[in-house]
Amino acid sequence: MSSNPMPAYILDSFAMLAYLEAEVGAVTVREKLQSALKNEIALYMPTINLGEMLYIIERERGLSTAQQVYAQFQQLPIQLLDAELSRILAASHIKAQIPISYADAFVVAAAQELQATILTGDPEFRKVKTPIQIEWLPQMV
Repeated sequence: MSSNPMPAYILDSFAMLAYLEAEVGAVTVREKLQSALKNEIALYMPTINLGEMLYIIERERGLSTAQQVYAQFQQLPIQLLDAELSRILAASHIKAQIPISYADAFVVAAAQELQATILTGDPEFRKVKTPIQIEWLPQMV
């Protein structure tokens, strides 16, 4: 039995949309998904951020596409984190302290809860000063 816990990552909607839309950061997300399939890392996404991703897709591409993406998402090695009361309270506290979106507050709360690294390219996370780890996705310049 290893004394080191498996590395954990929290995906936000930015990371998943980069992956789905084959943006520059998609390569990094794909690598993390492959590592998770090999049980080398654990991937998580708050259900709030899944909803955020799906409403963006539906708004931009329609309900049918959003439903197809959700079906594909369910096949990925990503564990969903339900919006339990303790997580809602933690996210609410973060949102009260930091000027980020409510959905992003759930990502920060999850990272704190699981001692995980956030995988994102969303510049809004630069406002977060609490001690969390962020792995930044590459961006087009």
